[in-house]
Amino acid sequence: MKQKWDERYQNDFFVYGKEPNEFFREWLPKFTPGTILMPADGEGRNGVFAAQQGWQVTSFDQSEAGKVKAMQLAAERQVSLDYIVGDLEDLQFEAASFDAMGLIYAHFAGDKKAQFHQQLDSYLKPGGIIIFEAFSKQHRGFKAANPRVGGPDGTDDLYSKEEITTYFGNYDILMLEEEEILLNEGQFHVGKGAVVRFAGRKK
Repeated sequence: MKQKWDERYQNDFFVYGKEPNEFFREWLPKFTPGTILMPADGEGRNGVFAAQQGWQVTSFDQSEAGKVKAMQLAAERQVSLDYIVGDLEDLQFEAASFDAMGLIYAHFAGDKKAQFHQQLDSYLKPGGIIIFEAFSKQHRGFKAANPRVGGPDGTDDLYSKEEITTYFGNYDILMLEEEEILLNEGQFHVGKGAVVRFAGRKK
């Protein structure tokens, strides 16, 4: 997977564009800036947006090429990111280190999803916020009809509302919906897709 993302991010252009995800753009300004963790931040479009809103951002991804692009975008927008490259299993922070977390298309292998979400949850403070958007299990039909919309191939790597309530059972749900949306994010999220959107506050 690291090789896949390095190859994708080595393109001259920003493969998902430079602008943040629309759901993330809508929800992040509702909260007071503090520290935010951005797993799977890729080329940094969402982490950079958070920094522009006054958040202290720690971005994380397995792609060194993604980091290069993210730092380029941060310099262009005159903000700073702390960007860590590595595998999620090796990511170590103190418990309750962050005020918020942005999980935007942070798809994990089906057999690792529960483990990774438990690990990430431990880094969030009580009262902390999660903003989450990812492709739902209904998305496979949309991808089959239009591969340009992107997303994982395996159903187990996709999400359902039921999984969200399981992984984030210790959260007050501020918003949880499964929606069909029209994506226009760079060259790899283009067209109609099915997503799960979730905003929650840790109890």
